[in-house]
Amino acid sequence: MVRGWRLMAGIAAILLAALAPAGLAQDLPQLRAAMLKTGTVNWEIATITAQGHDRQNGFVMVVQDYADNAATRIAFAGGEADVMVADWIWVAMMRAEGRDYVFLPYSRAVGGLVVRDDSGIATLADLRGRRIGIAGGPLDKSWLILRAYARQQYGFDLADETEQVFGAPPLIFQAGITGETAGAVNFWHFLARMKARGMHDLVTVAEAAAALGLDPDMPLLGYVLKGEFVRAHPEVARGLALASAAAKDRLRRDDAAWAAIRPLMNAATEAEFVALREGYRAGIPSGGRVDRDAADRFLRLMADLGGDQLVGKATTLPEGVFLSLD
Repeated sequence: MVRGWRLMAGIAAILLAALAPAGLAQDLPQLRAAMLKTGTVNWEIATITAQGHDRQNGFVMVVQDYADNAATRIAFAGGEADVMVADWIWVAMMRAEGRDYVFLPYSRAVGGLVVRDDSGIATLADLRGRRIGIAGGPLDKSWLILRAYARQQYGFDLADETEQVFGAPPLIFQAGITGETAGAVNFWHFLARMKARGMHDLVTVAEAAAALGLDPDMPLLGYVLKGEFVRAHPEVARGLALASAAAKDRLRRDDAAWAAIRPLMNAATEAEFVALREGYRAGIPSGGRVDRDAADRFLRLMADLGGDQLVGKATTLPEGVFLSLD
């Protein structure tokens, strides 16, 4: 009988140990994340959840996938999600409209303008009279910075001296690869694929930003939360920052960590996979405090080039855009 009780006690202990993490997770607050289903942020989110960085930092990440960015914003604004991803220019615009949104830096990866290796194009001046494919539309921030850079360096506006073809990133990708356009401005991960297929940077947004006196290391993309959520759950906001940093550190230093997320990357070749991995790593922010003056200069340039269609009422940087967890 004693032996039987000991056996039952041992089995009970094993079951409790197995169930403890699930029970612990149920006790932790949830962070509902509205994420673009095909977004590169999912590489980090998948690492956070698979490695338990969320639970280790006091919350449970619950991912809700959406088909496009507009849907993530609707879910976030409507209270169906606690966090989403956007650029801080949009957050500044929302704050100028009275919405208490705050920004936690996620990535400084930005685009650029690429040309085919066999194009013979050496400078932006060589694009005069030729076609450029641009993802994101006329108000794409990379395109606006490149226009400002061309005016500074070569004395002309790319919008006036070239023919622009605007389209979805995959279409701009294909047009650039086939030579239908002489150059292409695309999102960073499409550019990584393009460079793995015989294209190269003519000028990067980071190079253009530095020449314009902007901070090329400023994170553009980030997690967006509501101020009221941060005030009610400061430990979750801090936990998100720590979990994001932990995932980035793992993905920066450990090539093996990429094996689990490689299926999410849809890399057609090994060269594409390596280009995407290194592009992500290059976009990891330093982790330092965002320079408010540098952000204000950037916002003023966007206001000058994009007008209220891009920045709304935020012609100068509103207070409280960048989340402080001190």
